[in-house]
Amino acid sequence: MNKQRGMALVQLVWLVAGLLVIVAAGWHIVQQYRTGKSIEFSTPYQAVLLTNGAIYFGHLNGYGTSNPTLTDVYYVVSKTNPDTKEVSNVLVKRGKELHAPELMYLNPNAVLFVETVGPNSKIAQLIAEANQ
Repeated sequence: MNKQRGMALVQLVWLVAGLLVIVAAGWHIVQQYRTGKSIEFSTPYQAVLLTNGAIYFGHLNGYGTSNPTLTDVYYVVSKTNPDTKEVSNVLVKRGKELHAPELMYLNPNAVLFVETVGPNSKIAQLIAEANQ
């Protein structure tokens, strides 16, 4: 009987210890998310893929925090020539819309991933041309 009571006590101690570890890990993750530090990028522009499939290019600030923003925003529009069926891609600067947005506030849960735009990439070249 004492042996069973001792085993039950050991199991209870392990259960409490496991729960404390889970709670501490959860608390740590929540605190990191709430007070997350912004990630610095090595290139001026980043490609941001959202969960809805949209891809935007721009200066990403506050990535890793609860309020990331994207400024100097561009996106690609594909146009098909109805006669030749040839598809051409055009880089469009956001801000020409009727509401003339200056920046995008991103929902961090909607950001699927972020990549840097290489300084010698076609996107970087098109952005440089658009800024001239």
